[in-house]
Amino acid sequence: MISIQNQIVLITGASSGIGAACAKIFADAGARLILAARRWERLQEMEQTLALSSQQIHLLQLDVRDRTAVESAISSLPPNWSDIDILINNAGLSRGLEKVYEAEIQNWEEMIDTNIKGLLYLTRTVVPGMVSRGSGHVVNIGSIAGHQTYPGGSVYCATKAAVRSISEGLKQDLLGTPVRVTSVDPGMVETEFSQVRFHGDQERADKVYQGVTPLTPDDIADVIFFCATRPSHVNINEVVLMPVDQASATLVNRRK
Repeated sequence: MISIQNQIVLITGASSGIGAACAKIFADAGARLILAARRWERLQEMEQTLALSSQQIHLLQLDVRDRTAVESAISSLPPNWSDIDILINNAGLSRGLEKVYEAEIQNWEEMIDTNIKGLLYLTRTVVPGMVSRGSGHVVNIGSIAGHQTYPGGSVYCATKAAVRSISEGLKQDLLGTPVRVTSVDPGMVETEFSQVRFHGDQERADKVYQGVTPLTPDDIADVIFFCATRPSHVNINEVVLMPVDQASATLVNRRK
């Protein structure tokens, strides 16, 4: 097991859900955290909750869709924060559940720009430093949606299939270096995911998890932490996990 003590962990989408859960588990293990998200107030709240010193936490207000902002944020990190050991590409979202020929194009743009391009921007900016230092780990948060397409979710599923392909390709590109790549692909996790998908319709979002015991953000963070702490010669390429109440993207056992 690798010690996470004082390793620098950059987490995107860190203001809630899986990202926030990752921040807690890595902080508890003594990591130094760079937390990036669009919602500055939520990041500040997290900083207070984690109660870490300024030497242990660094906040970035960042929209991963903005390539210039990503490049600027990483290149302008203080010297004692610039050597990122673990990159957790967690920022992502789904918008809408309409048929392709009826969907809002803006929803497509937001998913593609965040889930694919944002992940690529961070990877392109951070990984060269890992290669030059001879150590590092990239953890991409995918989804079972990248393995199985479901009705109304084709574009979201396509973005997560892209994450899967990018993860596989990055591992191939990094062959011969010590840098590791992992894709963690969850099924149903109760976060703000459905609320975001349905543009704030809380009632509709609640129905997604009705009668089901879904995964929690802590469940996913625990798996990510496990992957990141394996011996340095071990690369866990891909983890697919679902709640017991789920058998596929569309098969869910709902108790009345």
